[in-house]
Amino acid sequence: MHLTDASIAGARVLLWGARAAVEIRCPGPGVLRVRHAPLSSVVGFTHPELPDKRSFAVVAGDALPLRARREGDTVRVSAEGACLEVALASGTWAFSDGEGRVLARSEAVSGEARPAFPLDQLRTRLSLAAPPEEAYLGFGEKVGPLDKRGMRFTFWNTDAFPPQVDTDPLYASIPFFVALRGGVAWGLFLDEPWRSEVDVALGDPARLEWESRGPELDVYLMAGPHPADVVRRYAALTGRPAMPPLWSLGAHQSRWGYENEDDVRGVVRGYRSRGLPLDAIHLDIDHMDAYKAWTWDRARFPDPARLARELAAEGVRVVTIVDPALKAEPGYPVYEEARARDHLVRLDRGDPLVGEVWPDPAVFPDFTRDEVQRWWGDLQRSFLDAGVAGIWNDMNEPACFSVRPDRGVPGPSGQRSSGLGRIEGSTLPDDARHGARRHLEVHNVYGLGMARAAFEGFARHAPDRRPFVLTRAAFAGIQRYAAVWTGDFSSNFTHLEASIAMLLGLGLSGVPFTGADIPGFVGRASGELLVRWMQAGLFYPLMRNHAARGRPAQEPWRFGEPYLGLARAVLERRYRLLPTLYTLMREAAETGLPVLRPLCFLAPGDRHALRADDQLLFGDDLLVAPVVRPGQSKRLVYLPEGAWVDFANLEGSGRRVEGGRHVIADAPLEVVPVWLRAGGAVALTAPRMHTQRASWEELVWHVHAAPVVRGCLYEDEGDGHGASRVTRLAGGLDGATFHLERRAEGALPLARAVETIRIHGLPPPRAVAGARSHRVLEGAVEIEVAADWRRIEVRS
Repeated sequence: MHLTDASIAGARVLLWGARAAVEIRCPGPGVLRVRHAPLSSVVGFTHPELPDKRSFAVVAGDALPLRARREGDTVRVSAEGACLEVALASGTWAFSDGEGRVLARSEAVSGEARPAFPLDQLRTRLSLAAPPEEAYLGFGEKVGPLDKRGMRFTFWNTDAFPPQVDTDPLYASIPFFVALRGGVAWGLFLDEPWRSEVDVALGDPARLEWESRGPELDVYLMAGPHPADVVRRYAALTGRPAMPPLWSLGAHQSRWGYENEDDVRGVVRGYRSRGLPLDAIHLDIDHMDAYKAWTWDRARFPDPARLARELAAEGVRVVTIVDPALKAEPGYPVYEEARARDHLVRLDRGDPLVGEVWPDPAVFPDFTRDEVQRWWGDLQRSFLDAGVAGIWNDMNEPACFSVRPDRGVPGPSGQRSSGLGRIEGSTLPDDARHGARRHLEVHNVYGLGMARAAFEGFARHAPDRRPFVLTRAAFAGIQRYAAVWTGDFSSNFTHLEASIAMLLGLGLSGVPFTGADIPGFVGRASGELLVRWMQAGLFYPLMRNHAARGRPAQEPWRFGEPYLGLARAVLERRYRLLPTLYTLMREAAETGLPVLRPLCFLAPGDRHALRADDQLLFGDDLLVAPVVRPGQSKRLVYLPEGAWVDFANLEGSGRRVEGGRHVIADAPLEVVPVWLRAGGAVALTAPRMHTQRASWEELVWHVHAAPVVRGCLYEDEGDGHGASRVTRLAGGLDGATFHLERRAEGALPLARAVETIRIHGLPPPRAVAGARSHRVLEGAVEIEVAADWRRIEVRS
C-alpha cells in the first residue's frame, strides 16, 4: 500500500496515494484509530476525503487533537498516551505507548477486488508482527485456551447446534484482542461487521493476519500497559454496560419444554418446597401461539398476567424468549405491520426474503435500521405490562433453516425472486438487502440491533425498572444492551471446562454479564456434573439451569440425593455472594472491567498465570479453581505470587498459603476450591430464597490482613434508579497492628444495625479498639461493629 501525500489538520491525519488511503484519529487517551482503505480507488473514494462511516459498535465522542509531522518518507502522529509512525512507501506503521515502548508493528496492508455476481468479491488484509513471546487473549466467544496464539477464527455469527469444543464460528463475533508480552499489554479492535477471519500466528508463526470481506480495515489500537487498562479503553470506546437489576444475578431456571402454566407453577413449587433459592424462570418458544413473536398460546397460557403475579408473590420473575423470525401469515398483526411499514429484509427484486425457522414461512425484521428497532421495542410493551421482567433474544444470528425463492410472498412488483446469493451456515443469503446494505456486511450486527431494540424499548415502557435482556448473537458493543450466554453447550465435563476460558474471553472483550447453560443444554447430565457445573456457575454473573426438549429434565431434585443437597448448598452460597457480585457489576458499569478475570490480570508477567485456563479471578480478590474433570477429589491449582487464604466454599480453613507456585487442593464433591488474596476484602450476606433489596440487612466482611487492604461495597434498592451507597474500606498491617477504616458516600440509609468483620491471617490479639465485641477463630479474628463504624484497630 503505497502512500505519497499527507493532509494534517487538528484531529485528523489523512495519508493517501494513487490507489489507497489511511486515516488516523484519536478517539480517547491511549487509543488511535487507523482506518486503512487499500481499495479506495476501486470503491470510489475521492482523496483527500474519506466518506463518513457508520459504526454499530463505537460510541466514543469527538476525536482528540493530534500532533503530526512529516520527516521524509515517515509521518509521525502522536496523541495523549499513544504514537503511530507510518512509512509512506509501504503504508506500514509502528504503534507505541506514552513511554515510547513499541507495542505493535504492521507488516503489510493489502486489498483485492474481483467483479462477481451478485456481489463483488472484496478482500482486505492486515498483517502484524507476532513476536514469539506474545500472547493473544479475548476475541469474544471463541473456543480454545485463554491464549489463542496458534489458532484461526472466523467472525460470522452462526447457529451452531450442538457446538463442539472446537466449533468455530459460534454465535457471537467480537473482533478484539488483548496482546500481552513481557508483562505489558496492548489491544486491537477491528471495527468491521463484515465477515472476517484472523490467523493468530498459525499459518506463519511470526505473523497475525486479519482478513475482511469488506473494502477497508478500520482498526483501533489501544495502549496498556496493564491488561485492565486495555479493557477500560475498549469499554470507553464501545460502551459500558448498564447496571442490571439485582434479581437477574440470582438463580434462573429454564427449559425448552415448559409447555403450559401448570408446568411453570410446578417447577417453582419444586424449588420452594425443597428450600432452593430461585429468582427467575424462563419461558421458551412453548409459550407462543404457533411460534409467532409477541403472542401467547392462550390454550396453554390463558392468563400470563395472573401467572406473573402468582410467581412474583413467590419472588420469581418471568423471562420470555423472542425470536426475530416472523410468521408470514395474513392476519397476524406483527407481520402485517412489518410489511406495511417496509421493515423487512428483502431480496433484490423487492420481495421480502422468506425462509423457514420455527415459524414457516418466516420473514425477518431489518434490525440495522433505527426505525425498525424502535418499532420492535414498542411491540414488547404488552409483555412488560403483563409482568414479564426480562426479554430473552434467541435465534438472532439470524438463524434460518432454509431460504427458498419459491416460498416468497409477493413484493411491491408482484414478482418473486428467482435467485439467491451464497449462504454460509443456517442464515440469510449474502446478497439479502438491509436497506442499502447487503447481508454480508451487516450479518454480524443483526443480533446487536435486536438487543438494542429490546433494551431501549424496555427503558421506554418500564422507565422505573432496569432492563434485563439476554442474547445469543452478539457483536462488539453488545454489553450496552444485554447479557450473553454461550449457546447450546452439551452436558459433559469437556464443555464445563471450555466454559471458563470462553467466559474469560468474553469478559476481556468488554462483556461482563455472561454465563453458560448449567449443566449443559444438550445431553444427559449426571448428578456429579450438575454439582460441579453449579460450583463453577456459582461465580458466573448469569447463573441459569437450562435444558433442551426431549432431554432429561435438569432441575436439581431430578438427580436425587446427595446431589439435591449439594445443589442447595451451592445456591445458598450464590445468594451469600451477592453483595460482592453486585458490587462487581457496578464496577463493570463504571469501568467496563469484567467480573470474571484471568489470573494474568493479577500477574501479567507470569507465564503460569497465563496458562491457567481452568481457573479464574472473581474480581481482584477471590481465586476460584472449579473441578472440571469427572471423578476428581483433588486438583492442581496455580496461585500467583503473594499470600492466599483457603476460602473453599466461601468459608475455608483459614490456612494461609504462599503463592508463586502450584498446590494440590482438596476438592471432594461438596467443595469448590477458593482462595482469598492478601489485601483483599469481600462482603457476604445471609442466604435467602430470592433477592429483595441490594441494601443488605446482614453483612460479613472477610478481610485478608496485609500491609495494604482495600475493599468496596455498592448498595441500592436493587432495581430502578434511586439512592445508592458506596462503602470503601482502607487499611493494613503495620508491624503488630492492623487497622481498617470505613468511608461511605450516598444517600441510601443503612438497612442493618451491625456488621461482622472476619480478619484472616492475624494471631490472637492483645487488644481490639472500635469494636462492640470480638472472638478468636482458627487463623482469624472476628469482630462485631456498629454498621456505621469508622475505624477498628487490632493489636497483636
